[in-house]
Amino acid sequence: MRKSLLALVAAILLVGCGSQAEVSKPRRVEMQTTMGSITLELSDLTPGHRDNFMQLVEEHYFDSLLFHRVIENFMIQGGDPRTRDISGREFNADGEETGNPRYWEDIPAEILFPALHHHRGALAAAREGDGVNPERRSSRTQFYIVWGRTFTDEQLDAQQQRITMATRGTVVLPDSIREVYKTTGGTPHLDGQYTVFGHVVSGLDVVDKIQRSATDSLDRPVEDVRILSVKEIFE
Repeated sequence: MRKSLLALVAAILLVGCGSQAEVSKPRRVEMQTTMGSITLELSDLTPGHRDNFMQLVEEHYFDSLLFHRVIENFMIQGGDPRTRDISGREFNADGEETGNPRYWEDIPAEILFPALHHHRGALAAAREGDGVNPERRSSRTQFYIVWGRTFTDEQLDAQQQRITMATRGTVVLPDSIREVYKTTGGTPHLDGQYTVFGHVVSGLDVVDKIQRSATDSLDRPVEDVRILSVKEIFE
């Protein structure tokens, strides 16, 4: 009788644990822009970047910032605090001028290739170049969303040579990821060098519209493309 009772209690606990695991889902945010809405899912494989991004969302940090760097067939980039105002001054979400140095800090890299790679729609952290940032630490605030293009096998072989030089031979594109770049597209030359920490769930058409924007000589859209708001969503 005692054994049966213990077995029953254990079964109840297992069911409870299973239900709790099922409820836990990756965090998602909705980014409203002047060109439409983009839904992003953050990866639990990169908890440092996930938690940092969510903290910025909760602070309404991204609200009113521009996509300040846009390159067709490559990516769209945002998160620079100076783009809240055309003068280049920094403002917080309440419109108060600030020079908060925390926004200029960087955070440790969480580069997890091949689990996370630069397919079309990937969300990744911008950073300073290797010359001044050999640890490839990420910007705390600046991010980019990949658009890229598709590649042939011959073009991917050339991309692999580029990756090999940049990573000293430590990053090799497996066949499964080569297939993604041949069919879906992306920016393979960045793999193993920048932290990918999420991806677009819906709104790739909006990313497409933004990446097609006419830009000036500094890759800034001629007509402002602004982030209106970012908020967590629960589905």
